[in-house]
Amino acid sequence: MTELSRNQPPPTNLPAILHICKREMLRPLRDQILRLSGFYVDSTCAVPEALSMFSARPYDLVLIDVEGEQGVAEAEQLCVDIKIAEHKQIVAFVCNWRVAILTDCPDEIVRTEFDPSAFVAGVGNALAKH
Repeated sequence: MTELSRNQPPPTNLPAILHICKREMLRPLRDQILRLSGFYVDSTCAVPEALSMFSARPYDLVLIDVEGEQGVAEAEQLCVDIKIAEHKQIVAFVCNWRVAILTDCPDEIVRTEFDPSAFVAGVGNALAKH
């Protein structure tokens, strides 16, 4: 969960992102990069909590980290559950190119990059397309 209270509504002038990432070392870093780049971010490492957070408030983008090919099935199920709850919700997977060719559930793929500006640009592009 973020440092910000879940009861606090996102500022209206910032795009709101729900970030799901099981990698405890990476998730806070990505969250901070996104916040510094002008996004409101809620995040979690647990799928059940992600679904609860998603049902509690609207998000402009749900960003799901897919760690390796073994994570595709769980990410796809989360994507399906979100789309059933809100079919217009934009969902993007954060993954490498090999994982990207294995799935067709998300609206967008944000390639994993070691370059924070490329990561932010990918998130911005996903939001701009929809």
